[in-house]
Amino acid sequence: MSALLSTLSRRHLLAACTLALAAPAAFAQDTVRVGLIAEMSGPFAEFGKQMEAGIKVYQQQFGETVAGKRVEVIVKDVGGPNPELAKRLATELVTRDKVQVLAGFGFTPNALSVAPIATQAKVPMVVMNAAAANLTAKSPFMVRTSFTYPDVVPPIAQWAVKNGSKKAYVIVADYAPGHDAEAAFLDAYRKAGGEIVGNVRTPMVTLDFSPYMQRVKDAKPDVLFAFVNGGDVAPAFIKEFRDKGLSEAGIQLIGTGDIVDEAIIEAIGDRALDITTVYPYSMHHKSALNERFVKDFKALRGAKARPTIMSVAAYDGMAALYAALKKTGGNADGQTLIGAFQGLQFESPRGPIGIDAKTRDIVQDEFIRKVGKVDGTLANIEFETFKAAR
Repeated sequence: MSALLSTLSRRHLLAACTLALAAPAAFAQDTVRVGLIAEMSGPFAEFGKQMEAGIKVYQQQFGETVAGKRVEVIVKDVGGPNPELAKRLATELVTRDKVQVLAGFGFTPNALSVAPIATQAKVPMVVMNAAAANLTAKSPFMVRTSFTYPDVVPPIAQWAVKNGSKKAYVIVADYAPGHDAEAAFLDAYRKAGGEIVGNVRTPMVTLDFSPYMQRVKDAKPDVLFAFVNGGDVAPAFIKEFRDKGLSEAGIQLIGTGDIVDEAIIEAIGDRALDITTVYPYSMHHKSALNERFVKDFKALRGAKARPTIMSVAAYDGMAALYAALKKTGGNADGQTLIGAFQGLQFESPRGPIGIDAKTRDIVQDEFIRKVGKVDGTLANIEFETFKAAR
């Protein structure tokens, strides 16, 4: 009898947990709760702080209510690339905090671990950074407001060949977004008529790039294309590039905007000058909305603070959520809300963007930028635009 009761208890507990996952919207009908899973501590803490600031700026500008609902944000610290913790936090947010939307996700592995929870609970999941290809296909409830490397990278490969580059070496971080960036550059550069003379993948958080730079120097390419993460990694990468004399050897450093991210550019210092990158945003993007965004971001975080793509993607994530709630009349039912995200088009601090109606992924322009100085401070200055296919 006790064994039978134990079995029944386990079944009831499982049923209760499944019910809790399936019914997050039953809590606080006048409030839409957003669970932000972000890196608030550790070496990637700036990721989460950027996202949190972007959300706060949006709500300062447009208020905390939309379509009769108050939008409340609950922040959870995932610390870094930690899929198991991200999964646990998402489960707690859905079952205990009764959130109707999950958001954040600085790293692809974290987003991937949460995708099944979003699917099971029917909770929309707004990805504000993780950039792996086809990520939104992992859950019908996922939407992305950041970017993907298969879209970001090809323009700089085409630009490099158009501007006289014939041989390239490729260095990327060894995880899914790095693999995507590598594949996109190899394909686009070769199609444009260039030759790849070498490529290598590096540990995700390594700070020792000395052996890699020597290989690049020996290969004598015209350009070195790089994708490595911000934090301490990109400054170490660029320091080694300069110290090994690759510039003097006639090798031009190009890459994704990650390597000269606004949050780390001062740490890189003048070593960053003349590095050319591709990205969907620079804080010096010329538009009235961006000027307002940067002003309000600085008012929130300090005069020397620099907004990055992560703060903009979080700002746009809230813009998309507000627009979707307006379409649904405040209905935060998961299936209804994710449908309202699809096909949205609106103005972002980075320019006009959209959410593809089929893939739920972002559609946006890409910018070729060069590091220079604006009013005596380092800046990613946009000088060529590759228009998105809309």
